[in-house]
Amino acid sequence: MPPADGGTAVITDAATEVAAAARALVRSHDPHAVSADEFLEAAFDAGLTWVHFPAGLGGRGIARGLQPVVDAIFAEAGAPSLVSLNPIGTGMAAPTLCEHAQSDEQKRRWLHPLATAQDIWCQLFSEPGAGSDLAGLATSAVRDGDEWVVNGQKVWTTLAHCARWALLLARTDPDAPKHKGLTYFVVDMHASGVQTRPLRQMTGQAEFNEVFLSDVRIPDAHRLGAVGAGWRVAMTTLMNERSSIGASGSRRGDGTISDAVALWAQRPDRRSPVRRDRLTQLWLRSEAQRLTAQRAHATATAQGPGPEGSIGKLVGAELNQRVYEFCLDLLGPDGTLYDDYTMRHIGPADSNTGATVQERFLRSRANTIEGGTSEVLRNILGERVLGLPGDPRVDSGPWREVPRG
Repeated sequence: MPPADGGTAVITDAATEVAAAARALVRSHDPHAVSADEFLEAAFDAGLTWVHFPAGLGGRGIARGLQPVVDAIFAEAGAPSLVSLNPIGTGMAAPTLCEHAQSDEQKRRWLHPLATAQDIWCQLFSEPGAGSDLAGLATSAVRDGDEWVVNGQKVWTTLAHCARWALLLARTDPDAPKHKGLTYFVVDMHASGVQTRPLRQMTGQAEFNEVFLSDVRIPDAHRLGAVGAGWRVAMTTLMNERSSIGASGSRRGDGTISDAVALWAQRPDRRSPVRRDRLTQLWLRSEAQRLTAQRAHATATAQGPGPEGSIGKLVGAELNQRVYEFCLDLLGPDGTLYDDYTMRHIGPADSNTGATVQERFLRSRANTIEGGTSEVLRNILGERVLGLPGDPRVDSGPWREVPRG
C-alpha cells in the first residue's frame, strides 16, 4: 500500500519539474530579447501554455493546479501574457477545443496559432432576443451535405472586429426543447456572409460588436460535440469563462483595489475617517475574493471549473464597481473630467492600457452584465451550489412553441 502522502510527493515532484522547465525556457528565450510570438511559440512547444493539456497540444498532461507555478515564473521574467493578448481564446476557446474538437489534428490546428496570439478568438453566444436566456437563441444552422448554413445575429461580441475564429452556438432543431436543439461550431470570421459592426460604449471605445451571419457555410468538421449536444459543450465554455473573469491576483493587494490604494496615497487632501473606513472595507472584500478565487482554482484542479467559479465572477464584478465608485468619490469634482469620447476600436492588448480612473469607472458598469449577469449567476449558485429549488419554468416544450419577444 503506498504511503499516505504519496499523492503530495508526486505533486511536489511535478511542481519542481515544471518550474525547472519554465526557468529553462526563460533562459533560452529571454522575453526581453525575443519577440512575443517567439516566446509564446516556445512555451507551447515546451508544454507550458496549459500544463494540464495533452503533450503536443501546449501541455504536459499534468495537474491543472501547476499552471500558476509556470505563470509566476513567466511574469517575474517579464514574459508576454497570453491572457492579455488573446483573452477569449485563452480563457474560453482553448479548453472547449481541447475537450470537444473532433480530432487531435484539428485541436493542434486551432490551438497552436491561438497560443501564439496569431489567431484572436471571439464568442458568438448572446443575441438581441436571448442574452441572459442563452438557451433561447434563434440563430439557425441547417445541414446541407457536409456543411451547415447559418443565419442569425449575435451581439455584445468582444473583439469580433479583430478575431480570426469564433465559438458559435446555433439552433439545429427548433422542434426540440430549447436546451436540447443546439449545436456548437467554430466559425471562420473571414467567411463570406459574416459582417461585424462596432458597438460604441460610453467610454467612447468599441470593444464590443454585433455580428450578422447571412448564409454562412461551416464545414461539419468544425462542429464541436455531437449534433444537438451544444448546450453541454457551451457549459465547458461558460464555466471556464466565469472562472477566468472571476480570477483575482495571486498577491495580496493585486487587482482593481490597487487603483484605489494608489489614489488614496495621491490625494491626502481628500482623506477622511469615513473614506478610510470605506477603503478598508473594500480592501478586505478584495482579499476575501482573492482567497475565494484560490479555493475555486484548487477545486478546478481536481475536476475542472464548476458552478463555484461563478462566485468569483459575481463578487469580482460587483467589487470592481464599488472600488471605482469609491475612486470617483475620492477624486471629487475631478472625477467628472472625461474629455475623450472619440469612437475608436480597441484590440486585446489595448484594454485598460493607460486608462484613467474615470474610464475604468465607466467600463466597470458592464462587469455585472458581461460573462453572465449577476442575476443569472445568483440563480446558478442558488440552484447548483446551495441546492435551492429552481425557478418555475414555462418554456420546457418545443422551442418553436415558446412565446418570444
